[in-house]
Amino acid sequence: MPSVELASKRQAAREVIDILSEISLLLNTHLDRSTLSLCVSLIENGVNPEALATVIRELRKEGAKVQQQGSVASG
Repeated sequence: MPSVELASKRQAAREVIDILSEISLLLNTHLDRSTLSLCVSLIENGVNPEALATVIRELRKEGAKVQQQGSVASG
């Protein structure tokens, strides 16, 4: 019976990620399923959701700066 329970938990987790993915798409967050799954896992393990959101925003800003510098250097 443990394998049935495990399969049930996996299916429930997939459904949660499916729902979060659709919400993410509607909110135009640009987070893919893999990233959403990692975020959920981090939050379930005690990471502060607001702090995680701040880190994601900062990483995006830095990534945009790097891309901009790359396009200026090559152009």
